[in-house]
Amino acid sequence: MSSSTSYTEQLTDALVDAAIQAVRHAPSVLNTQPWRWRVHPARLELFADRSRQLSAMDPDGRLLMLSCGVVLDHVRVSLAAQGWVSHIRRTSSTSTPELLATLTSFDRVEITPKAQHQAHAMRRRYTDRRPVSEQPLSPAVIRAVAASADGRVRLHVLSPDQVLDLSAAASRAVTVAAKDAFARAELEYWTSRTMPEGSGLPAAVLPDHCPQTSVPGRRFGHPGTLPIGSGHDRAATYALLYGDEDVAERWLEAGEALSTVWLTATALNVSVLPLSDVVSVPATREALRRMLRTFDHPYLALRLGIAEPQSGTPPRTPRLPAAQLIDAVPWTT
Repeated sequence: MSSSTSYTEQLTDALVDAAIQAVRHAPSVLNTQPWRWRVHPARLELFADRSRQLSAMDPDGRLLMLSCGVVLDHVRVSLAAQGWVSHIRRTSSTSTPELLATLTSFDRVEITPKAQHQAHAMRRRYTDRRPVSEQPLSPAVIRAVAASADGRVRLHVLSPDQVLDLSAAASRAVTVAAKDAFARAELEYWTSRTMPEGSGLPAAVLPDHCPQTSVPGRRFGHPGTLPIGSGHDRAATYALLYGDEDVAERWLEAGEALSTVWLTATALNVSVLPLSDVVSVPATREALRRMLRTFDHPYLALRLGIAEPQSGTPPRTPRLPAAQLIDAVPWTT
């Protein structure tokens, strides 16, 4: 076997493993997992799976692209933990609109402690919809989390007055969603037993009643079985992921930034909860935009805080089998 063939085999094995790790751990809106990976010899492609898009709640694909951005960054993290880096070419092809990104031009690098820590955080990360504790985050921790979003998508930490504005916008988004029969039916599908096995949100990860918090989260329309206690999120910190363009390519990058922020927060024992309803409704998204500079656009609101120590870790969401989400293209010598 030639050295070049051996290199290709090693790289392809690493790509398969990275894709498996990414689909196993990456979060997505309502756990829809709207992605598909295609592994070629020395190349990895990410596709959007439009059949898993929320047509009523996410008609423009904003949350789908955010979700795909997260799984894209998770692949990067997994590859770095194996000693590989690559060039990521994000695509906007009209001939293949489902193709979102291609990873090529791989190089071997030293496995750094940062890469190992990120991969560990990826495996530890979970979504906790319960109110956070009364312990506030330290300014140093908030700065570290915010600084992790250092590309074209940034993280804006809200002031107390802006949190009040977020609360008003989130409350309005809840009202709008409650009046939309198609959105209610879609939410019911992805949070009930009728959802595909391995996807959606089971009752075990949903609060057993709606918490009385200052910034309301998603209303699922029915109780789950996850006890949430009596917290009110009074010590929570809120932030907005934002950038300078409101286009699909930037939504994908926002998902990548979300992944980086979430893994950084996880490594610092900070709980992160995305608040997507408030960016899905045009009117409330515009209200969030007024918190930013004139030409910036909000992509997602986040709640940050310290989880209640006595509550324990909530159950993990189920995942589709990797074989349903990853295609391997045979290679020939």
